[in-house]
Amino acid sequence: MFNFSPFHCIVFKCVQCVYIFALFISTDPDVHRSFCTFQPLSPKDAVEERLLLDSIAWPETPLLPAPLILEQTSDPAHSTFTILPGRGGRTVGRPKKSGGDLLLARLHNQKLGAGVAGEVVDHLNGSYSAVFSLLWEGDAQVEVTLAHPSEAITVLKRLNSQEPDRIGFKSLFRSGSISETTICNVCLRPTQQPQCNHTDLRTGEPWFCYKPKNLSCDARINQAMTHYKGNLRTNEEKLFQSGVNMKVYIRASGPASVTVESNIVKVGPSGYYYQGVWQALGGTTVRQFNVSAISQCLKGKVVHMHGDSTIRQFFEFLNARLPDLKEFDLHSQSQIGPFMALDYANNILVKFRFHGPPIQSVHVSNSKLRYIANEIDGLIGGTDTVVVFGIWAHFRTYPVQIYIRRLQSIRRAVVQLLDRAPGTLVVIRTGNPRDLSLINSDWHSLQCYKVLRTMFKGLNVHLINAWEMVLAHHLPHNVHPPPPIIKNMINVLLSYTCPQKGG
Repeated sequence: MFNFSPFHCIVFKCVQCVYIFALFISTDPDVHRSFCTFQPLSPKDAVEERLLLDSIAWPETPLLPAPLILEQTSDPAHSTFTILPGRGGRTVGRPKKSGGDLLLARLHNQKLGAGVAGEVVDHLNGSYSAVFSLLWEGDAQVEVTLAHPSEAITVLKRLNSQEPDRIGFKSLFRSGSISETTICNVCLRPTQQPQCNHTDLRTGEPWFCYKPKNLSCDARINQAMTHYKGNLRTNEEKLFQSGVNMKVYIRASGPASVTVESNIVKVGPSGYYYQGVWQALGGTTVRQFNVSAISQCLKGKVVHMHGDSTIRQFFEFLNARLPDLKEFDLHSQSQIGPFMALDYANNILVKFRFHGPPIQSVHVSNSKLRYIANEIDGLIGGTDTVVVFGIWAHFRTYPVQIYIRRLQSIRRAVVQLLDRAPGTLVVIRTGNPRDLSLINSDWHSLQCYKVLRTMFKGLNVHLINAWEMVLAHHLPHNVHPPPPIIKNMINVLLSYTCPQKGG
């Protein structure tokens, strides 16, 4: 074990097996072709989109060999990390010459309930560095995880570009006794069948359905997810194996821990855990709220929650914890909502509504699908209004331009809300690391996280940094973080709502 004076970083080096890839020219006519079409942007938005795409561009990986042999790709079983200063890492197999692997790094002490996310730097030559802040005295364990090998991300990039409809949707059209069902999506493959354009008139958010043969486009009454298709090429499924090359710990070539003695550095990340409690670094002090403190904080306020099921967790948390908060029966679907709960004595109203399509869910009525931007446009706002939103998980199979444009429309609505009612509190929950599969990718979550942080930077809004709060915690990653993490997120939300006086 090394004794470190508390400077800002601990560094590891990762060495991985690699295959010298054979390059080949593809004759596939669909390579680099997407059937998604995008409406023209304003010059300002177009420049922003280009800058965002450049900022999240992922390192290119050499083309996959055919047939693909797993041991010839990035291999966590033959990778190591080394805490520097110390001996260099030991190479097992052929050292990798390119970057692009998605690595997650954490510094933690489970006995102290302490943890902080590390920042990973890709040197594009098969080696990586992770930088940590040293935030508590005592032992600190370094943990490095391969979330995806670079070869898997190459596949994900191709699928999102060329196969955005691999999660399918359908809508029921009905008029009187006549009903038909057709395929719908953000992007539809061109066929001889006419299309119904259900693009939202206010936000420009795209949604299309193949036109039913005997009914008009106006007869659409609901939508539902129908299927998921992997659309992998031969042997590509080998790149998406839990415990083999997805979310696999990388071992240390020497000691995996350090001891921090004094002079703790508190810069870099948005926060860290200590004794299981999230401590913010800079900005608002995170307070701990019991039931009575929550009620007192929210007294006289209307809380509007919009987004996906990770925001619904906030509604469920408050609804379960506050005994005087009573949910109205709106005859809503159990997962989709909308939901509304009222504490009459304290004049607290909490509402949740799912974001507009795409939504991977059972049948949902079109009348219940509302775009976040439109909902925000309908708010008066003011010091008694809290707006909380989060949107990311249902965009995982689409080109990132779809997500960027959704956020651009939401941001316009937020800016207008803050212009007309500057006292309104707006809080945004980011995406987080999750349980992985071919469609549930930390790579996608990280891309969304980076885009969202950049797009709302400089506005009078607050972030709940779910990416770091999940990554820094010892509990397993899940799209729906477990209760201890949600409790900490609620404390962050309420600390924005009711900041500590004098803090």
